[in-house]
Amino acid sequence: MTGTPNPESVSTKIERIAKRAREMRGVGLNTLAHFIDIDWLREAHRRTRKDGASGVDGRTAEEYAANLEGNLRSLLGRAKSGDAYRAPPVRRVHIPKPGGSKTRPIGIPTFEDKVLQRAAMMVLEAVYEQDFLDCSFGFRPGRGAHDALYMLRESLMSMAGGWVLEADIESFFDSVDRTKLREILERRVRDGVLLRLIGKWLNAGVMEDGHVYRPNSGTPQGGVISPLLANVYLHEVLDEWFECQVKPRLKGRAVLIRYADDFVIVFEREEDARRVLDVLPKRFGKYNLRLHPEKTRLVPFRRPPRRRVPRGPDHRRPGTFNLLGFTHFWCRSRKGFWVVLRKTETSRLSRALKGISLWLRQNRHEPIRRQHRALVKKVSGHYAYYGVTGNYLALDSFRYWVRVLWCKWLSRRSNTSGGMQAMNVLLEAYPLPRPVISHAI
Repeated sequence: MTGTPNPESVSTKIERIAKRAREMRGVGLNTLAHFIDIDWLREAHRRTRKDGASGVDGRTAEEYAANLEGNLRSLLGRAKSGDAYRAPPVRRVHIPKPGGSKTRPIGIPTFEDKVLQRAAMMVLEAVYEQDFLDCSFGFRPGRGAHDALYMLRESLMSMAGGWVLEADIESFFDSVDRTKLREILERRVRDGVLLRLIGKWLNAGVMEDGHVYRPNSGTPQGGVISPLLANVYLHEVLDEWFECQVKPRLKGRAVLIRYADDFVIVFEREEDARRVLDVLPKRFGKYNLRLHPEKTRLVPFRRPPRRRVPRGPDHRRPGTFNLLGFTHFWCRSRKGFWVVLRKTETSRLSRALKGISLWLRQNRHEPIRRQHRALVKKVSGHYAYYGVTGNYLALDSFRYWVRVLWCKWLSRRSNTSGGMQAMNVLLEAYPLPRPVISHAI
């Protein structure tokens, strides 16, 4: 039917692109943009989130869908006819970073730009998924944060800990060297239409407080295609370099786990870890990237001895490190064995509770039933991510403090709240869900 996406046809094309990329590894592919037709754009529109914020034009997904067929055909014609398509600047907003007063700039493209970026990303993803290594997990189909956490724990347990290089790339999305990014892309993708579109998105600029700025480096964090471009860049900068050049020169085992621009490297031997720590800033510097001097550190993470030993002057307890919102540490299991466990990172727990408190303050005069429904969704969403094996106490603590905050803001609705006894009755009538461990990893 006209205007209806044909996922089967699109999926067949995606598999054709992937097959060609597998058969031609290391070769630049010239003809890719011809796969983007009206059916491809319909599928890209279907995959694009409809509830996101609008861009600089203020156009919503509902307004765009009112004349969807005409808009998509116009977009297709402009995208493939050279200079007829002009990428609008992204609207910049700032969101607070966890554990500090700094903010993270997010770029919001227009809805039409999101659809076209999604269409281009579907092509590029089919190509680069054949090249990406198993050590990267962020923003890839069929892979997620919990897969990265599972691989990290398995690596730590098999090595009995070791040394963990916890790294932080300073302002990654603002520091990407566009010239080098284009060089990396052209080794694999030589289609002029796709390269021209990517160039336009990179140079579109950002609008903030009514003014348009055009920075010389970086990719807009928040764009649909930005995570894929980040993966392509770091695949060259880190993944391939570590697997092909660094690991063969090490004396012991080592494992890299990367999720977007967050990564850790686990080493079996301290000397290997220190050698890589010395050379890593130089490697990143070649690509205009910089490791945060305070957040990049080497953590001794050896498994403690099976039996308790007296603490001498050389006794050193294993450290802890953070990745993907969890603090990783050694702890004895119920059977007395040392295992790697995870708990919610303190700054993430604090940020989640601050968000709950702000929402409760702003909605404290809403009906109790409506507040309860919203809180159940928020608490369940927290459990869905942080509900990993060994993290029950942190989840229970989160639930406890949400109850406390709810009571606090309800008591401020009037001067006759009824005290804690009335609050306990209310919490029995409107209970919050108990913690659920949904990820046995």
